[in-house]
Amino acid sequence: MKIFIIEDDKAALRNLKAILAEVCPEAEIAGEADSICESIEWLENNDMPELVFMDIHLADGSAFEIFDHIKITCPIIFTTAYDEYALKAFKVNSIDYLLKPINTEDLRKAFDKLDLLVSHKKENEKQSDIINEIVKKLNKEENYKSHFLIPVKGDKFVPLTVDSILFFYISDGTVKAVDEDGRQHPFTMSLDELADMLNPKLFFRANRQFLISRKAIKDISLWFNGRLVINLNIPFELKDKIIISKAKASEFKEWF
Repeated sequence: MKIFIIEDDKAALRNLKAILAEVCPEAEIAGEADSICESIEWLENNDMPELVFMDIHLADGSAFEIFDHIKITCPIIFTTAYDEYALKAFKVNSIDYLLKPINTEDLRKAFDKLDLLVSHKKENEKQSDIINEIVKKLNKEENYKSHFLIPVKGDKFVPLTVDSILFFYISDGTVKAVDEDGRQHPFTMSLDELADMLNPKLFFRANRQFLISRKAIKDISLWFNGRLVINLNIPFELKDKIIISKAKASEFKEWF
């Protein structure tokens, strides 16, 4: 933990360092300052520390003047011989307000507060990440295709809902969609492009030739070498078997 200390009393500084070494031996003193000007200069030219110890009464004025010049985003523990600034201290990131002379027990309790603050912050960040991931997935699902416009003779288009599509496949170099009535609709898009547009919960890329809907699956047969054959519930017979490789079989079973 990198710590910045603002203290103009040499004896108080030595005492604080000695207690820090006892309470938090992994602490690293990243910098020291004994005035407002020196504190501002250090904070402007260094990375934000993880913790600041700040004496309120400094030789060139009140340490609260520092906040008029720079934003301190890390936790602050105030150290002072006076208690009249406690309320003001807690308005600027303060986690504790220690009256001099500081003792080991006071500092230990201050670090307990810091540990609690850090753990709560991490938990909040974790929850925020989970919520953001859920929102991202919901937004993505909203953007999945729900229908396509299919050109027909002349200059017309008819809508084809994704719910009515049983599978897409490549036939004679052309991508076609087969609907519930067995009608086939040619597409200009590739299977890769269609797979990106469709909800992966509903459609599975069986192999390079087939992109199938879950509801189209009639049954599944075991094939040679751990492969699977997908039999579809369709009103006509396909020329080619829909074979899922051994490498992809586990993924398919999990999806289905």
